[in-house]
Amino acid sequence: MKDTYDVIIVGGGPAGTTAARYAAMGGAKVLVLEKDREIGVPVRCGEAVDHEGLAPFVEPDKKFIAAEIRNFKLIAPDGTAVKPNIEGLGYVLDRKVFDYELARIAADEGAEIATKAYVDGIEKSDGSITGVTVQYHGEKLALRSKIVIGADGVESRVGRWAGIDTTVSMHDMESAAQVTAANIDVEQDTCYFYFGEKYAPGGYLWVFPKGNNTANIGLAIAADRSKQKHALKFLGEFMEENFPRASILTKLAGGVPCAETLEKLTVPGLMLVGDAAHQVNPVSGGGIISGMIAGKMAGTIAAEVVKKNDMNLIARYEKEWQDSLGIRHHRYYKIKKVIYKFKDSDLNSIAAEISKLPDSEQTLGALFKQAVIKHPLLILDVMKLFFA
Repeated sequence: MKDTYDVIIVGGGPAGTTAARYAAMGGAKVLVLEKDREIGVPVRCGEAVDHEGLAPFVEPDKKFIAAEIRNFKLIAPDGTAVKPNIEGLGYVLDRKVFDYELARIAADEGAEIATKAYVDGIEKSDGSITGVTVQYHGEKLALRSKIVIGADGVESRVGRWAGIDTTVSMHDMESAAQVTAANIDVEQDTCYFYFGEKYAPGGYLWVFPKGNNTANIGLAIAADRSKQKHALKFLGEFMEENFPRASILTKLAGGVPCAETLEKLTVPGLMLVGDAAHQVNPVSGGGIISGMIAGKMAGTIAAEVVKKNDMNLIARYEKEWQDSLGIRHHRYYKIKKVIYKFKDSDLNSIAAEISKLPDSEQTLGALFKQAVIKHPLLILDVMKLFFA
């Protein structure tokens, strides 16, 4: 490990290693610092992505794809299932292998990667971030860089040290729990989504197959609703009722920031990406692809900053994000607030009406139509999104 780099990236998840890849491709000397022993471990994710989002970054490969997804099933609180016709292809990943692959690609482009490297502070000079301090192999090192990219997850410490408020309100922080389980008898090309107070108040529950009768089964609930019953309790009850013979292979719990993107993504010498920037989709809680898109933006701009020696270019990152996914995530955040107005009885009624239709007519459009019938103000709320 050298003393000085052009770009130091804190965090070795998909957003961080994608930023490293594109910064290195642009000619920058790049270092990724990952606090855990291994890239991709532990997995804190449902692991689902869509083909269109993934393909621009990496060729889909069976070595990191656990299941190909061609169908969705939406299950109402009373158990009524709707299987809307959808186009396209999705995947459930093996995140450990996938994250390794992203790190390998970044390394092939010239980025250095260090694991078990615990960043415990940032360096500043004349109001600009100029590097980090890190505990590595029993030593505390001060590393200098022209740019630091924070990819260090929810409520980023790097961002807080730089003066950015990265906290998430209780209303927007979802409490999540997930198990990977064996002996799960579900369709292996179908992702299942359960909605309503029964399963996950203020959120949803998912079953994502991973091949060989295994699946990721998890849920996210509004953190301010978890005081009555926490996420693991909801998940345990679901498993007992639906998969009593399952063998639990892994279990995890944590927070998902289903909030709007941070207002401030940069300060002189620093950019935030991925969960650290609250770039998770506020409706689905998915953040792999959006984090990679942000990583590409930040890495590309970081390389240009270094090449032209012009720190003012960092501001382009905020604009590029807001002009692309930022606007969409703002709309998704408003949709999330609308969706949570539905009661279990509304969801049951909508599912019952849709299930009466011929299979070919069970579309997302038909779902929306029934939602409007049950909640007429919904159409106004959604229309307003496109004029916000």
